[in-house]
Amino acid sequence: MKTTVRSERRRRSGARGFTLIELLVAIAIMAVIAVLSWRGLDQIIRGRQTITNAMEEERVFAQLFDQMRIDARQAASDDEAGQAAISVSGNVLQIVRELQLPGAAPRLQVVRYRVSEGRVVRYASPPLGTVGDLRRALRGGEGDGWSALPLMSGVGAISARMYVPRVGWTIQMKDVQGAITEADNNLKVPQLGSAPLPRSVTGLEVSVGAKSLARPVVRVFLVGE
Repeated sequence: MKTTVRSERRRRSGARGFTLIELLVAIAIMAVIAVLSWRGLDQIIRGRQTITNAMEEERVFAQLFDQMRIDARQAASDDEAGQAAISVSGNVLQIVRELQLPGAAPRLQVVRYRVSEGRVVRYASPPLGTVGDLRRALRGGEGDGWSALPLMSGVGAISARMYVPRVGWTIQMKDVQGAITEADNNLKVPQLGSAPLPRSVTGLEVSVGAKSLARPVVRVFLVGE
């Protein structure tokens, strides 16, 4: 009996807990693991945010250029517009386009893209049914009845070039007007009198520069196709 008690006392006296140094080492290891885990999680969150921002910018660019593509494709002819259907003046791109409304005769519409306070805004006139309405819309500003649709923010500048057959890419409206004058003169030739008036501008190149971009984004559109 005495032997058993002594053995139990020896066993109890040999049992011990963690020392202070061991606890400090364990806490240090857990702290390192926590910091590494936090950094990894932070990188994942930052990466996800970067991808989300890039996808949003891509969506905004797609919306802007898709609307420009539709307007260029539905551009009226120069004789319908009574002048160049597509014109560029500074940071303003103007397109005279055909407008099809359900249950109504075809109309024309004047569309302008301009940069206002770092944002690309698409201004569109109401449907124009007469030559007088068209002339007033072309001469005036974006007044009553015009719609304004903001398409993209953070834009530094927007510029455009026009492709004129036999001339090439140009930003000069005199080249466009020269093509219109040549087409009008060709109508006086008997052999070409019944031919349709060709477009003075057959291609449109639009460049958009934004603060978040290292270089401008450029897109090319066919006119009237």
